Amino acid sequence: MFKHHYFTRTIKAAIIAVGLTVVAQGLPVYADSVHKAKEGDTFYLLAQKYDVNLVKLMSANPDIEATNIYEGLNITIPDGVSTVPQASANGDSNFSSNSEVSSTLKVLSNEKVVQAWGKAFNYSDTINVKASAYSAAASENGKWGAVDYYGNPLKLGTIAVDPKVIPMGTKVLVTGHSHPGLPNNAFVATATDQGGAIKGNRIDIFIPGSASSVSQFGYQDVKLYIINE
Repeated sequence: MFKHHYFTRTIKAAIIAVGLTVVAQGLPVYADSVHKAKEGDTFYLLAQKYDVNLVKLMSANPDIEATNIYEGLNITIPDGVSTVPQASANGDSNFSSNSEVSSTLKVLSNEKVVQAWGKAFNYSDTINVKASAYSAAASENGKWGAVDYYGNPLKLGTIAVDPKVIPMGTKVLVTGHSHPGLPNNAFVATATDQGGAIKGNRIDIFIPGSASSVSQFGYQDVKLYIINE
């Protein structure tokens, strides 16, 4: 009797194991993908390229500082199965083949169009400003902490402005800057913050990273393209 029960349990276990294997083989596998960083990559550009949420992308790479993305670094792209660009006919990914396009800036002044990283933006006007940068450090944000004027968490794309010159909520394409924590050549930003020292043709750019790394930005002359909504 003991042997009969043992044999029965063994057969049942084998059947269950086979069934689980078949079920597992029939389920789609959703795994993160890995992007090998290239010169000029930033979390902002990768979020745009792979169409993933910027916060989600940064959360998937907690050991990588936004200001320390270097060539050859492996960056996890969340939900890579559905978001990673497909390979082209010559075997290179679309990201690789478009890397040069994504790092260039082209202005069609007659049409009031500016092109950056393969995207075209209609703009109504341009303005030259003196830019500085700030981090999320408590010493730079006062009693309210690392939030913008509206109470939203500071993020890449947040800029502080003088609302008399640039109305709050204005979306702009920032160009002419240089800092490893910012996308090369151009990035889209929104005027959602203010600062006591930001008067006239001045902006303050939020950059993720340590206060010391952000301070390397200094003061730079940049050009803003006022993007049409």
